[in-house]
Amino acid sequence: MRLIVQKYGGSSVGTLEKIGKVAQRIIDSKADDIHLVVVVSAMQGETDRLIGLANGISDRPDLRELDQLLATGEQASAALLAIALKNLGVSAISLTAQQMKLRTDGVFSRARIRSIDRKAIDEALNSGAIVVATGFQGIDDEGNLTTLGRGGGDTSGVALAAALKADECQICTDVLGVYTADPNICKTARKLNEISFEEMMEMASQGSKVLQIRSVELAMNHKIPLRVRSTFSNDEGTLVKEEDKHIEHLAVCGISHSKDEVKLTVRNVPDQPGVASRIFSPLAAAHINVDVIVQNISKEGKTDVSFTVSRADGAAAEDILRRVTEEIGGGVIDIDNKVGKVSIVGVGMRSHPGVAAQMFETLASAGINIEIITTSEIKVTCVIQREQMADAVRVLHEAFELDRAKPSQRLITPAEVETKVKSKGKTKAKAKAKKPAVVKTQSKQVKKKK
Repeated sequence: MRLIVQKYGGSSVGTLEKIGKVAQRIIDSKADDIHLVVVVSAMQGETDRLIGLANGISDRPDLRELDQLLATGEQASAALLAIALKNLGVSAISLTAQQMKLRTDGVFSRARIRSIDRKAIDEALNSGAIVVATGFQGIDDEGNLTTLGRGGGDTSGVALAAALKADECQICTDVLGVYTADPNICKTARKLNEISFEEMMEMASQGSKVLQIRSVELAMNHKIPLRVRSTFSNDEGTLVKEEDKHIEHLAVCGISHSKDEVKLTVRNVPDQPGVASRIFSPLAAAHINVDVIVQNISKEGKTDVSFTVSRADGAAAEDILRRVTEEIGGGVIDIDNKVGKVSIVGVGMRSHPGVAAQMFETLASAGINIEIITTSEIKVTCVIQREQMADAVRVLHEAFELDRAKPSQRLITPAEVETKVKSKGKTKAKAKAKKPAVVKTQSKQVKKKK
C-alpha cells in the first residue's frame, strides 16, 4: 500500500463549505491501494481571532496558556473534516497530538518535534479509515500542549510523512505552487514545476511563505518528496525533491523577499575575543533567530556589529541587546524597523560566475541602496529599505529573465496553467466513462506548446 500525507492550510478549510469540498477532494484522491493521512490547520482567521482574545486580557499572555488556547483551532477543523468525511459515507477518524503521542521539546509557541508514536495512526489506517490529524501542535514530556510556530502545520505534515515513511507529502494551499517570485508583487512570475530541497530551503528562509523552512529541512533530511499544490485546482503543482540531473540548473530559479525585518546595530563594541559570543548567545537562548550579520572594520579597538531579526522578535532582541551592551561596554544601539531582504536563489550559481555582480548592478541601476550583503553557495541576500522592496523584486526578476521561459526550463505561466485546467475539464466527462483521467506533467505540457 502506498501512503500519502496531505496537509490543508487554513484557507482550504476556512468555511464549512470549503471543508465539505476538501472532504470530497480527499475522497476523489483516495484509491484502493492508498493509505491517506490528512493534516489540517485551523480555519482561516481562527488563530488570529484566538490571539486577539488573549491580547484583550493581557498584553503579554502566558505562553503556556496561549498554546492551550491556540491548539483548539486545529482540533475544531480536524473534527469538522472527519464529520464531513463520515457524512459522505467514508470511514474517518480525527486524532490530536496527544492521541498520536507527537512529542515536542516543550518550548511554548515555537516547539520542535522530537518523536511520533505511529501506533494509533497505523491502527486507524489498517481498519480502512482516513486519518485526519491536527497540525501545528504537540505535547511535551509533562503533557502540556505546545505549538510549533507560524506555518507549523507544514512541519506537522512532513513530520508525520517521515514517521510513517510516506511516499509523498502534499501541501495543499491557496496557490498553484512555488513561483519564481511573489505573483502579488511581480505579475510576470512563473510557477516552477520542480525545485530542489536546497533551493526551497533558501527561498523559505529568505521570506517565501509557501512553505515553512523547518518543513523543507525535515523533508530533505528524510528524503520525503514534497508537492505544493492548490486545493482549488487539479494542477499538479510544484514538486520539491532531491537535486538530480533532471532538474535544470538555472543560475537563478527564484527571487525571495521579506518585509518583516528589523536591523539592530551596536556601536563601539570592544573588538576582542568572546564579545560576539556574549552578544549572540543570549539571543540564541531566547530562541531568537539571527539572520544577516556584519561587523565593521575595527578602529581604536572598537567596532560596530549589525544584524537582522524578524519583526516579531524585534522588541525581545532589543531588550536583550541593551542588557548585554551595558555588560560589555558597548555604545549606542541603533534600531531600523524599516528594512527588508531581497534574495536571488539558484543551484546554478555554483557554476555561473558574475551572478552577484549582476544583482548589484541591477539594484544600483534602479536607485536601490544596499545596506548589508550576505551570501551562501546558492544564494545572495541584500538588506534594503522596505519601501523599495517591490521594485527590487521586479527588476531582479526581469534582469535574470525569470519572466521568459526557455524550452529546457521548468516554468509555466499562470495563464498556461489556467488553459491546461480548462482543457482538461472539457474532456473530463468523456474520459471518466472509459478510465480515470490522467493529468499530464507540466514539463510535457510546456514541451508540447513549444
